[in-house]
Amino acid sequence: MPEIGRMHIGELAEQTGLSLRTIRHYDEIGLLKPTGRTEGGFRLYTADDRDRLLLIRRMKPLGYTLEEMSELLAALDARSPSEHEPGEGDPALARFRADAEQRRSRLIEQLRMADEFIDLLSSR
Repeated sequence: MPEIGRMHIGELAEQTGLSLRTIRHYDEIGLLKPTGRTEGGFRLYTADDRDRLLLIRRMKPLGYTLEEMSELLAALDARSPSEHEPGEGDPALARFRADAEQRRSRLIEQLRMADEFIDLLSSR
């Protein structure tokens, strides 16, 4: 039985929509280490771990590499508690935000083109 406030990998997978294999891979490469382990060696995760995994999951559709994900997570981990308020000027985070906005704009343009393509096919 997991400790109060902690969840096993299966529950984490269910809450995030990611596979057990993906979560284990992220552990192996250091993107998401479990907060703890049971006496039997099973991974235990917290709500903060879930939030970290959801951030990773949101980066995937934008085309971020595992290395870029690791870089962003390291920048977030390096912040002091006083820097956790929105609007603080961390250059690494500002760079990631600007890059994410550019990637989002490209996706919007791709979606517009896909809609035009579908309209063209529908009119023929």
